[in-house]
Amino acid sequence: MNILAQIPSPTRNVLEIGPFTIFFYGILIAIGVIVAIVVSRKRYVRFGGDGEFFEKVAIWAVVIGFLGARAAYVLTHSGRFIDRPYAVLFIWEGGLALYGGLTFGALAVIYFVHKANADLFSFADATAIGIPLAQAIGRWGNYFNQELFGTPTDLPWRLAIDPANRPPQFADFSYFHPTFLYESLWNALIIVPVILILERKGKLAKGASFGMYVAMYAFIRFWMELLRTDTTFRLFGISRNGWVSLLVFVGGLVWIWMMQKRAEKRTLIGEPFFFSLQPATEEVDSSQSTADSQKEEPVGSGEEVDSSQSTVDREEDAGESSQS
Repeated sequence: MNILAQIPSPTRNVLEIGPFTIFFYGILIAIGVIVAIVVSRKRYVRFGGDGEFFEKVAIWAVVIGFLGARAAYVLTHSGRFIDRPYAVLFIWEGGLALYGGLTFGALAVIYFVHKANADLFSFADATAIGIPLAQAIGRWGNYFNQELFGTPTDLPWRLAIDPANRPPQFADFSYFHPTFLYESLWNALIIVPVILILERKGKLAKGASFGMYVAMYAFIRFWMELLRTDTTFRLFGISRNGWVSLLVFVGGLVWIWMMQKRAEKRTLIGEPFFFSLQPATEEVDSSQSTADSQKEEPVGSGEEVDSSQSTVDREEDAGESSQS
């Protein structure tokens, strides 16, 4: 029963294909990024945006975000690279500061969206589901690297950690809190459903969905920081990322309040899908609807025909009959 109740250590963290060695950490991060882009793109199109534009901006945001995430981690864990300075490039070994990545990625999005005079709030709301899904997948990379786990525990879902990966102060302990699992489940089973349900009920104004993601993620991250054993700095018992989480949580609440006060309705185009559940009572972009209705369709296709055009056609027919 004890064996069945615990989470075992992974037997390997790489996939070897011929001369190539691929780390599961990188595979899961890549899958998470793909899922985030696909889901967010569909939501952005549903919100009236251009899918190709979203892809271009998303790719830049991912690249710049990864650079920012790695830079933030290296700066806050510089002691780990004294003997191996070249290892700052080895992102497959782990070591991405999420807040650094989100910050640099967000700055990239703001720049490109502003440059194109696009809708920033719709863009942000589109990512409010894609980003937590990516995090839910990517956190399993920490499991395969045996990193970012919590303090020792005897709970049934305890995580077994190999001796080589245990912190020196916990070298005599075998089982730890699986903080990667807590965060993954929170993102997939709490953040995503809550935002979708609130959107479906029409409770979130345009722009507020992203604020909900920010506040809810910062909430769980703060509690995870109290458990994690990899922190290098603590002030009043709270880690650096713990303090950042508090600030982000407050900022997310302020953002939600501002968006709700604006009370701007979303533009909705096309049919809803699973990751874009929306109430039918919200406004649809009238310009887009008009453009769609004016597209030429063959007679008999079931589309409504312009009555004024039909009248002109009848008058022309009558004139031709009298002349004949």
